[in-house]
Amino acid sequence: MGKPVKIPADMKDLMKEKFKENQFNLLASDMISLNRSLTDVRHEGCRRKHYASKLPTTSIVIVFHNEAWTTLLRTVWSVINRSPRALLKEIILVDDASERDFLGKQLEEYVAKLPVKTFVLRTEKRSGLIRARLLGAEHVSGEVITFLDAHCECTEGWLEPLLARIVQNRRTVVCPIIDVISDETFEYITASDSTWGGFNWKLNFRWYRVPSREMARRNNDRTAPLRTPTMAGGLFSIDKDYFYEIGSYDEGMDIWGGENLEMSFRIWQCGGILEIIPCSHVGHVFRDKSPYTFPGGVAKIVLHNAARVWMCGGVLEIAPCSRVGHVFRKSTPYTFPGGTTEIVNHNNARLVEVWLDDWKEFYYSFYPGARKASAGDVSDRKALRDRLKCKSFRWYLENVYPESLMPLDYYYLGEIRNAETETCLDTMGRKYNEKVGISYCHGLGGNQVFAYTKRQQIMSDDLCLDASSSNGPVNMVRCHNMGGNQEWVYDAEEKWIRHTNTGQCLQRATRDDANTPLLRPCSYGKGQQWLMESKFKWQAH
Repeated sequence: MGKPVKIPADMKDLMKEKFKENQFNLLASDMISLNRSLTDVRHEGCRRKHYASKLPTTSIVIVFHNEAWTTLLRTVWSVINRSPRALLKEIILVDDASERDFLGKQLEEYVAKLPVKTFVLRTEKRSGLIRARLLGAEHVSGEVITFLDAHCECTEGWLEPLLARIVQNRRTVVCPIIDVISDETFEYITASDSTWGGFNWKLNFRWYRVPSREMARRNNDRTAPLRTPTMAGGLFSIDKDYFYEIGSYDEGMDIWGGENLEMSFRIWQCGGILEIIPCSHVGHVFRDKSPYTFPGGVAKIVLHNAARVWMCGGVLEIAPCSRVGHVFRKSTPYTFPGGTTEIVNHNNARLVEVWLDDWKEFYYSFYPGARKASAGDVSDRKALRDRLKCKSFRWYLENVYPESLMPLDYYYLGEIRNAETETCLDTMGRKYNEKVGISYCHGLGGNQVFAYTKRQQIMSDDLCLDASSSNGPVNMVRCHNMGGNQEWVYDAEEKWIRHTNTGQCLQRATRDDANTPLLRPCSYGKGQQWLMESKFKWQAH
């Protein structure tokens, strides 16, 4: 029933050794039946829903590379056991150049005996998720394509609500709620139905809490489809013809990374709808790092720990009263097979060149390393956008994702320089609830890009300057858009930045702590004067 697996003490060393093979507890997975039972995790209101008797058929496309036998086959069996047979056209397994013997002839012989038509396609060389999925899609005979990852478990009633929504509007792309399968114990953990997909200034996918606006649109019905600005990209269903009409995947993108946001923007800007269907639940094994390498480079390692905590009802906090020193290095002393972030930068460059309009210059300024990446030839994708008569990125931000923290309405966007020391506010690469820093002004953007918004926030990415007491400190806290501790007034003539709640002014750092600006009584001296200048050559419009 999705309970955690307990490994005997005398098998812990074996467990650790096998963990390295796939970056999850392979021993635990091997101890679980391929047909394991799961609790019906649906909301009670979902269990009472009835769907049309005639729904479209779907083909399931699952891409894998060196996947473990038990996780791959448990995915397949969960599809077979929990999908109405009349709706399940076929299961297509796409092998992206696996090197493990059991994924060859042994797998083909096994799936040939399954009660649902299942077959294996193989890429000629390591191609990556995007191109492997396109190969699978070419062989689909069902009316709907459903993409799944190779380490999932579908739950009771997962398929019907996805297909029913597509019947109502074939331009709707639908995702299940993605539950968590523990990589340590393989416990099935139900995720929150109150999160949706967003993104930060670096165009990294993020889970955020669903805003009250969207809850009200759904009449606070937790079983109603949830319109999401972006999708995680691993698990979704789409009408087969619409998949190609809207441009399938960008074949100029490599491996994976960025394709989910590119498709999300394209769906919304080109007349489609992207939804999470709360009555559909599929579990997914979230790993701390990828076990795979790729010739010529790797995409990125996505850490899911933070997402897992928030999605599953937990709270992630930094305790300011607890301090531990750490040696921070400018670069890692370790190497990774094939490279680091070149592929993601390439993919994101294609995304911003085609879909972000004026915001592409902001992205490059905030993330200057990406400017060096080559987007390649994007003329065919721009032609697709013109042919589909797609809307602007501003329309997307104003109508689909007004909660986005991308700069939309602001007074200044750039560096914030102290008049006395000629140093600039700097996030220093710090995270949630840490102090904002101050450093020499390097003029390269990145950590020194701040927006002073018309909501009177001073923000960098999804973090806002926040002060809860009159003597500080000034921390970087997740922007909540409600003023209060995050409201600042900038006087363009006097050059001071005053904190509304405390009435104190932002002051340069002292000799005692040369890297931390302070809140102090307003004296209007030069140490409290700040120059805000928009050095970007663009204004979002």
